[in-house]
Amino acid sequence: MTELADYALLADCHGAALVARDGSIDWCCMPRFDTGAVFARLLDPDAGTCTVEVDGGHAGDRRYLDGTFVLETRLHADEGEARLLDLMPLADPLSPAPDHRGLLRIVEGVRGTVRVRIRATPRFDEGEIAPWFRDRGRGLITATSGDDGLLCVGPTDLRLDGDTIVAEATLRPGERLRVLLATRRPAELDEVEDEPPPSEALDAALEDTIDGWREWELATRHPELAAAGVHRSALVLKALTYAPTGAMVAAPTTSLPEAVAGDERRTWDYRYAWIRDAVLATRCLTELGHDEEAKAFRRFVDRSGAGAAGDVRVFYGVGGERRLPERTLSHLRGFDGAQPVRSGNDAGPQLQLDSYGHLLEQSWTWAQLGRPPDDDQWRFLRGLVDAAAERWDVPDAGIWEWRGEPRHFVHSKLMCWVALDRGLLLAEQSMRRAPARHWRAARDAVREAVLAEGFDARRGTFVQAFGADDLDASVLRMPSYGFLAYEDERMLGTVAAVRAALEVAPGRLRRYDADDGMPPEGAFVACSFWLAECLAGQGRLDEAQAVYDGACATATDLGLLAEQVDPASGRLLGNFPLALTHLSHIHAALALEAAR
Repeated sequence: MTELADYALLADCHGAALVARDGSIDWCCMPRFDTGAVFARLLDPDAGTCTVEVDGGHAGDRRYLDGTFVLETRLHADEGEARLLDLMPLADPLSPAPDHRGLLRIVEGVRGTVRVRIRATPRFDEGEIAPWFRDRGRGLITATSGDDGLLCVGPTDLRLDGDTIVAEATLRPGERLRVLLATRRPAELDEVEDEPPPSEALDAALEDTIDGWREWELATRHPELAAAGVHRSALVLKALTYAPTGAMVAAPTTSLPEAVAGDERRTWDYRYAWIRDAVLATRCLTELGHDEEAKAFRRFVDRSGAGAAGDVRVFYGVGGERRLPERTLSHLRGFDGAQPVRSGNDAGPQLQLDSYGHLLEQSWTWAQLGRPPDDDQWRFLRGLVDAAAERWDVPDAGIWEWRGEPRHFVHSKLMCWVALDRGLLLAEQSMRRAPARHWRAARDAVREAVLAEGFDARRGTFVQAFGADDLDASVLRMPSYGFLAYEDERMLGTVAAVRAALEVAPGRLRRYDADDGMPPEGAFVACSFWLAECLAGQGRLDEAQAVYDGACATATDLGLLAEQVDPASGRLLGNFPLALTHLSHIHAALALEAAR
């Protein structure tokens, strides 16, 4: 079985793909992150893949071309060497239509002679259906099924071998084998031209994509943190944005298990725009000089939540969709046999009160940059603050999307306090009309409740929920929002208690110790970065650095971070790569830099 650490991410700010060390593309969703995968061997050996074979050889070292998501894999043979360049072009080289997206593979001879073969076996309808293929000749093959369509462009001798598209060539230095797989509507494929595009168009797509990623990366502030992998984490956040709407997915994958064993291995679909993750990510990108992403996401939320400020969803589809019911894909065997495989997520309609605080924090940050809310935005924000004032004292599902009985989660109350506090600050700074007395009373009531019912004075620590003994790493976020000082005795006690209860390996924390009725999960990597940030704020720089370095050590050779890691084996767990982990990495790096 291929481990998660063996996969590289390809992306074009519309969809994504995962490429294994041997050059096999085992996951690819295009033209959107949340569409059915064209290749899904990640979740089932028979659900489609695109491989590269080297006669008498193998794949070797790999790397991203600097500042890009163009992956270079070295191909070694007895009589020569080639390099494989994999990318999702930032623009379809054959069409300007925004829903036309592609996956481009270019093999270039480097030394001697190398015989290579690219084999593509696409599948549609969540990996269940083998498409209808048509060989149009002269290097063009189409694949269709229902409303799904794929155009494959390759050398003139491109051929079909059963349900597999095959392109092969013997390459000498400088010679290239090019294969493009591009999404099309079936009706468009009926009218495809008989002449394939010139190879120069595919080469230009490669160069344009390299230039596009590098132009974005060069605009990133804090160049001194590039060596720490911060720029790669920023690139991952950019890669997970859906350009047409400004949404950002939590991860480009679904159903990758968080638990090592058990009948229910915590397999969820993360290919949607979580309010929390996207707000925190755009906050990071703003600090790194990328304001446009924050602006685009803010517009996305305004559109998606328009007229329903009190009913903001936990997440939306990348197009703003609200109804994304959870379905079980029983025909897929699952990654490492993990069941069930899911499409959609039933957490969408949950009440998660922290969304109010995240959205108000984003607007407050934006206002500090000289961009206060306009009249329409203020009406939306005022509705959010009103909702926080009315709902703060009801139980919810919390940051971890608790699927049991709702609880009075301390983190949720904290974020309601943030919503009320930032709402008051925005109203005063922007000279907006607001029920300030009501909001102030609610804010003070939240604070009093958290300090009285969310703090265990006997143990000297904040707990997960009112009236509970369980601990939760999310309370480490309190000082970052100004609720308490990092050096406050209650935070010092909380850090000690959380580490004693949740630390499963040096610097590696579980999210919580409450029994949620599911098998034990791994260490949640973002929590380690939160701990490092908290320690840095307390002036404990050596401890903070050690925890930070330990969390960074879970990254792959390409700088990609997963959701969780098995503390026993070091295996990566959960959906991959995870936006929350990468943004937490950036926050921790900036906190350490500031503390120094």
